Amino acid sequence: MKVLIHDYAGHPFQAQLSRELSRRGHDVVHSSCAAYSSGKGKLTAQPGERLRFEQIGVGASIAKMRFRRRVFQELRLGLELARHIRRERPDVTLVANTPVPTLIVMAAVLMVVRLPWVLWHQDVQAVAIRSFAGTQLSPVYRWVAAVIEVGERWCARRAAAVVVIAEGFVDVHRRWRTDAKTEVIPNWAPLDEIAPVERKNDWAVDHRLDDVRTLLYSGTLGLKHNPGLLVKLARAVEDQGTPVRLVVVNEGPAAEVVAQEAQQLGVDLELLPFQPYEVLPQVLGSGDVLVVLLEQTAGEFSVPSKTLSYLCAGRPILGLMPAENLAAGLVERADGKVLPPADESIAEAAGWVCDLLADRPRAEEVGRRSRSLAEEEFALDGCADRFETILAAAARQ
Repeated sequence: MKVLIHDYAGHPFQAQLSRELSRRGHDVVHSSCAAYSSGKGKLTAQPGERLRFEQIGVGASIAKMRFRRRVFQELRLGLELARHIRRERPDVTLVANTPVPTLIVMAAVLMVVRLPWVLWHQDVQAVAIRSFAGTQLSPVYRWVAAVIEVGERWCARRAAAVVVIAEGFVDVHRRWRTDAKTEVIPNWAPLDEIAPVERKNDWAVDHRLDDVRTLLYSGTLGLKHNPGLLVKLARAVEDQGTPVRLVVVNEGPAAEVVAQEAQQLGVDLELLPFQPYEVLPQVLGSGDVLVVLLEQTAGEFSVPSKTLSYLCAGRPILGLMPAENLAAGLVERADGKVLPPADESIAEAAGWVCDLLADRPRAEEVGRRSRSLAEEEFALDGCADRFETILAAAARQ
């Protein structure tokens, strides 16, 4: 079976699924969007691997904060993605993390040329925009959310099958009348690629983080996050008597917000762009506590993949996120701390961080528990079996 997996964001575990399907004898092409700025996975073929890696949107950059230009770019990328799929002529295509305008164009073209595809639904984008509209109090965003939901539902109905990452998504697909072809497969992270490393590693030494306690955030900061909480947390930890450096690995407008607030509050900040995937274990290993952010309104419709990578890295995790989120349950099972993403939580969160940093054996035990839980939850074989079955059924259609 020839399979094309398009993960718009280029995340690690989607690439791992492609590698596993290739290892099982399938002809696999894995593509991503170069125009989208985020932490990327291992997107080049390694010696002995038979799969191919391709990109769309080369030479461009998504204008994340300029709405009209971004929509135009995403529509154009939809045409490019459709041409890419038609050129490869796979038996079935699996599509993840793709903006709705891009998805609509691709789905329309594939419907005309009768090529089957499966939606790997990582985020209900209409819910994310509607949540943002609530915080911005702007009717424009509510109108955009309504239009996006119409498009997202239309695409889901055209997909041969839908894979969602949490049970909360099923209610949405029940409302869209696509639940009969929807299956839940939780996300995972690549255990063999992200493993615990020594706290004093080469990357930490190069960035002068080997002899300072650190709060580290690595990953996307967007509509579903409140970046100011990171700075307030670091300030509160300092105020409770524990010197700490805030390390944020991110690019884009949110990084500028973090820098401005850190300057205002006098927080020791190390702000870095996205790092090469091969050093990600060392990046995460340089954090004494790894922080996850997710807005309350994002709730059960978003599962931050960075949480899964954090678990693999074997470090204590603090989640400022909704308690009902699937990732929040994992953090708590790993003996991490989960609190609501609000200013009122900062004092308690800082107290937990200070207590943990003052008790090294406990911190090490919490880190070991994180890795142990990742090894328990992120077995690839079972997930790959289910994807293989779903893709084969879609190809037959």
